[in-house]
Amino acid sequence: MVSVVSEQQLPSCGDWPWLQCPGCSAALSPAGTEALRCECGKTYPIVQGRPVLIDESKSIFAHEDYRHLQYVEPPTGVRKLARSLPALSVNLSATRSFATMRKLLVDKPDAVVLVVGGGVIGKGIRSIASVPGLRLLNVDPAPTSSAEIFCDGHDLPFQDGTFDAVIVQAVLEHVLDPQRCVAEIHRVLKPDGLVYSETPFMQQVHMKGVDFTRFTHSGHRRLFRHFAELESGVVAGPGTALAWSWRYFLASLSSTIWLSKTLYKLGRVTGAGFELVDHLLRQRPGAVDAASCTYFLGRRSQKTVSDREILLSYRGQRWS
Repeated sequence: MVSVVSEQQLPSCGDWPWLQCPGCSAALSPAGTEALRCECGKTYPIVQGRPVLIDESKSIFAHEDYRHLQYVEPPTGVRKLARSLPALSVNLSATRSFATMRKLLVDKPDAVVLVVGGGVIGKGIRSIASVPGLRLLNVDPAPTSSAEIFCDGHDLPFQDGTFDAVIVQAVLEHVLDPQRCVAEIHRVLKPDGLVYSETPFMQQVHMKGVDFTRFTHSGHRRLFRHFAELESGVVAGPGTALAWSWRYFLASLSSTIWLSKTLYKLGRVTGAGFELVDHLLRQRPGAVDAASCTYFLGRRSQKTVSDREILLSYRGQRWS
């Protein structure tokens, strides 16, 4: 069931003096209480207190999409029971990586962390939110999300060097041009800013086909070649990859939607144990080659890691 969001249910976007036009990068100024305007002539609506900072000429999203903000109510009854089935939720990296990020941010007064695709809060982020004085800013293009600012990750509406850290979990596979999005992350980070990224490798198509790209561990590193690596590795390994394949295999046995959904849910139950094996395999080279998802934790750098360095840093199983 879909309901209209009231202003009382929404977080305030606050006063963000470093907003800029996603079209021309110029400063924005209020145009009444319901819009922001740029000197280039473009106007961006404010819907229920949340700016829609999307340049329609460069994005697949349109301002019209945000005319009536909606959200999906929490499931009840049978739907709630279905949601309680075992989920493929192993994450071997987030808690540790965010603990590292927390230590690096704790001495920074008034640190601001940008969560790209933060309409849904990813695993482990709450530990970052507990840092005294730290502010999380969630941005997302989905009208159904709880994002404070609606924007397209290909053109982040923030001035250069704004953020102390950027978190992007399970997002870059859903964008059309991940290289451009990472370039934007690099641009909006402070010179010593941190980034944490998770991207899938061995996963089937999801989010109803709004899904475009997969990265190996080495490919993920190359995507962030303008960052110095602090650590990287496996988020979820071969067990989780097998669990994904199992439930999608069962779903593919039928062309009927209701039966495919039933088989998919059966796969969630019967394959839930596969992912637990990842806790045993996490440090093995073969787990890197067969990972369901990998992560990268790094720091903004002016140096570009060469392709040769990336090839030499391969950490997988060399028998293949």
